[in-house]
Amino acid sequence: MSYSALRLCSGRSAFEAIPDPRLSLDLAHVRARIQAEGVPVIDARVMLIAGRRQEVTIGRDGRILLKVPRAAEADRLFERVLGWIDRPRA
Repeated sequence: MSYSALRLCSGRSAFEAIPDPRLSLDLAHVRARIQAEGVPVIDARVMLIAGRRQEVTIGRDGRILLKVPRAAEADRLFERVLGWIDRPRA
């Protein structure tokens, strides 16, 4: 399993990463990991919305949307999110 490279979304205000193949995440487990770090989370059943200054949306299928303006910020935040979803790092 791997993620495609972070790519700028069409609105140019966020970056997106898509897993290949698609995942089936246990969002309750992911939510607990995020909350354990003291990060606020909204559970919208099919996705989680987490963050304070930097917002992250994590879909049940593993799709990740990082609402940050610059690629360097997206890279740092993406590494943190990978820890939340228990994905082994390459």
